[in-house]
Amino acid sequence: MTAPNRATLWGRVLADELAKGGLEAVCIAPGSRSTPLTVAFADHPDIDVYSHLDERSAAYFALGRARRTGEPTALVCTSGTAAANFHPAVMEADQARVPLLVLTADRPPELRDSGANQTVDQVKLYGDAVRWYTELPEPEADERKVRSLRTTAARALAETTGVPSGPVHCNCPFRKPLEPIDVPGDVPDSFADTLAAVGRDGPFVETTGGTQTLTDDEYQKLLQALEAADRPLLVAGPADPADLASLEPRAITDLADRLGAPLLADPLSGLRYGPHVKESDTPRTVYGGYDAYIDALPAPDVVLRLGASPTSKRLRHWLRDADARQFLIDPAGAWREATFTATDLLAAEPGTVVERVLEVLDEREPAESATPGSADDAWRARFDAAERRHLEICDEALAAATLESQPFEGAILATAIANAPDPATVFVSNSMPIRDADRFGRPQAADLTVLANRGASGIDGIASTALGAGSATDDPLVLVTGDLAFYHDSNGLLAVERCDVDATIVLLDNDGGGIFHKLPIEEFEPPFTDQFKTPHGLEFEALGDMYGLEFERVAPADFSAAYRDSLETPGTQVLAVDFDSEASHRRREALDERVTSAVENIVDGSN
Repeated sequence: MTAPNRATLWGRVLADELAKGGLEAVCIAPGSRSTPLTVAFADHPDIDVYSHLDERSAAYFALGRARRTGEPTALVCTSGTAAANFHPAVMEADQARVPLLVLTADRPPELRDSGANQTVDQVKLYGDAVRWYTELPEPEADERKVRSLRTTAARALAETTGVPSGPVHCNCPFRKPLEPIDVPGDVPDSFADTLAAVGRDGPFVETTGGTQTLTDDEYQKLLQALEAADRPLLVAGPADPADLASLEPRAITDLADRLGAPLLADPLSGLRYGPHVKESDTPRTVYGGYDAYIDALPAPDVVLRLGASPTSKRLRHWLRDADARQFLIDPAGAWREATFTATDLLAAEPGTVVERVLEVLDEREPAESATPGSADDAWRARFDAAERRHLEICDEALAAATLESQPFEGAILATAIANAPDPATVFVSNSMPIRDADRFGRPQAADLTVLANRGASGIDGIASTALGAGSATDDPLVLVTGDLAFYHDSNGLLAVERCDVDATIVLLDNDGGGIFHKLPIEEFEPPFTDQFKTPHGLEFEALGDMYGLEFERVAPADFSAAYRDSLETPGTQVLAVDFDSEASHRRREALDERVTSAVENIVDGSN
């Protein structure tokens, strides 16, 4: 390897080192100052390059790909506001623990605070949202500096998948010339061996990360608490990529069965869907309808919690009000429980904890391990009856929703998830879609990877994140999004063609922010309609023409057939389904009252 000038040298060394460390993909937005990085990545045979015109969309695309794979994706941009447009996705990656490597090109240091064009303060631009920040040394054909560059690149890549995983920011100052123009004497020919890192096989620096574990005594204490419980409960919130990699679903369902503990699985937990789910067994193991009925059930006395805070506000508050010992597992020993009612923080990998507790059970004498824990038999029976009644009432409501007179958005989420291909990646927008997915997406044995941006929970970048996730797998991609989120990231739709990603996009168009009907501000008119619901009156068909997408307006009654046709058709289709958000919310409320009443009757023994 050789280089015509020092800027090109830096780009090539950096791309080479990152590839040796395992980096497979980079998202690049065009710009001048980032030319050395762009050219180096574009020329590297082992790195896939995804080109984006919009920095914000590029960042969310990278976020989606990294979330789906659990491996870092790199981002490259020029200096100035380009780097600022990465910030929302960096915040989401921080909160959701998604590995991103952010490479921002910059002007030379002496131009800072000088009024120089396109020069802003990029030093620690993302603050505490990154796991590590570093500024690369200025390019120079110096052996020690090249070793420093390789070491820094290797460390930065490793930091993205540390504990906890997340974004890393490398600021990269470059002087002109930025293009691979020959500058005599800038990089001596004798420098070739240094560039090639002779004597090193693989990355320049191998980083071996450790994990926090519990002692045998701590495992015994945990198991004793779980086994002594009359009403033990397992709660799985949204999972980080690292959690998904460490946790074997059958292990957690095995533990739940052996303890007699219901497993309440968030749609984003990686545990609500998959071959480990027993759909027709009684008692069940995995429950998904709890948001509808949890208030009507008695409180647990011991809870083992995995993942981030659950999507369901009702579940969070029920756990808050429970007089129960609650074990919260987090591999980084961080606190992710905003009601502040957990009693024990276990700093260890969830998969390690579950496997070790099962091992302790297996190590018991036969007489000790012949029966499950001491859970009250009626405990899971109540959950079974509640889940069954919830599903019966939902089935009635969803059947009625196919009629033009009674449509509501939850029926679309239920249909999209129930009829998704096996396997498939299903990405769900924030606001009402993820809440409807939580309530109406019933557990099933299909191999579904259900994702959402629940770290910072914004509606920006939804389409880009979904398309990024789709780019990482051959599985079919389904995106269910609201109209505001669709509008907010319409630029991201360019990635369908530029990055060769096909999808079925389900657009729930209720002309504004339907979620605000859930809040007390709904009663204040004005300003509710103009300042909160904000009806936009937009027709989105033009986006289909602009981005080469097949666009179809579908009546709620016809959605199931149109959805099936789209899944069987190559290319990307947008199925837009119109709703009245207020009427849809009133139907949710009525359904909620029916389920709550029915489950209360079951618990009281009157039904």
